[in-house]
Amino acid sequence: MAAQAGEHHGAQSAGDYIIHHLQHWQVGSGFWTFNVDSIAYAIVLGALMCWVLYGVARRVTSGKPGRLQAAVEFLVEMVDTQAKGIVHNAQSRKMVAPLALTVFLWVFLMNALDLLPVDLLPWSGQKVGINYMRIVPTADLSTTMALSVTVLLICLYYNVKIKGVGGWVHELFSAPFGAKWYLAPFNLVLNIIEFLAKAVSHGMRLFGNMYAGELVFILIAVMFGSGLLWLAGLGVVLQWAWAVFHILIITLQAFIF
Repeated sequence: MAAQAGEHHGAQSAGDYIIHHLQHWQVGSGFWTFNVDSIAYAIVLGALMCWVLYGVARRVTSGKPGRLQAAVEFLVEMVDTQAKGIVHNAQSRKMVAPLALTVFLWVFLMNALDLLPVDLLPWSGQKVGINYMRIVPTADLSTTMALSVTVLLICLYYNVKIKGVGGWVHELFSAPFGAKWYLAPFNLVLNIIEFLAKAVSHGMRLFGNMYAGELVFILIAVMFGSGLLWLAGLGVVLQWAWAVFHILIITLQAFIF
């Protein structure tokens, strides 16, 4: 989130301001606590993405494409190339490639909310009685772990579909150490650990990067409320520098997913 904060936390201390901006809009209690802001923004961005892609598909032309169509075509070709290198079954690739494109764009859009001014949407929410709001769904561990587990389940499904149940089970017990009966338990344990480690690392990596990025933007925003002109000026420089660097982070994290 680019910084735009000074005038909105006048009476608050810097610590109170940071803590406030790290609180979710929640309903429920205990295990059944839902972060409404993460869910709402994720759904809105997903719907917006589908609407834009649908509009591009309806207006697609074979002649000179517009900028938006050219961008979508570039993304489709990039994802299709990646899918061909991983999924060699052409029939399965018809489903895997669109899913990969959907995940990439959805995660990218959720990450990109970090570039909005810190106080823009939370301040708007306060005007309608929503006191707490975090607008970056991927800075919420619940969201990133749900995405990671879902991607893992999709991968397992297509592993079984492409290799068959027998082939997939055989691989579980025979790789990576070899198809020896006495090595089967070690192969199984290692494969299970690998699946779990991938799911946890993907979710934690995305969460860690986006949470850190969000926190840096909030800290820069605090400079605007310091009352010192030189510190506010430094904040302007830092926010643009960090925003440019952060564009690389949000794109890379979406690509990894």
